[in-house]
Amino acid sequence: MDTQTLTLSPSAAARVAAIAGKQAKPAILRLEVEGGGCSGFQYKFGLTDAAHGDDMIAETDGVRLVVDPVSLELVAGCVVDYVESLGGAAFKVENPNAASGCGCGSSFSV
Repeated sequence: MDTQTLTLSPSAAARVAAIAGKQAKPAILRLEVEGGGCSGFQYKFGLTDAAHGDDMIAETDGVRLVVDPVSLELVAGCVVDYVESLGGAAFKVENPNAASGCGCGSSFSV
């Protein structure tokens, strides 16, 4: 698979590296899409110990973003960023496949 279908921004990579370092885990962020949320689908993030054989992998500054094939159908072409604002800090998915999203940015519909 082409690793260009996913992008992990440098700010997201730096945040994942910092979190992984504190938890003594590999710097691998898993993005999954689950049913639910106020718009139909929701993003789920978590550190993982390794990529699975069929995962799509994107790498930035030595940090990996991994996505399973089912979730990839809904997030292909996305950019995962880490943003800090007065309202807080969070990972943000800029998903070209999302037809609409909720106000908090954690769920979407296609």
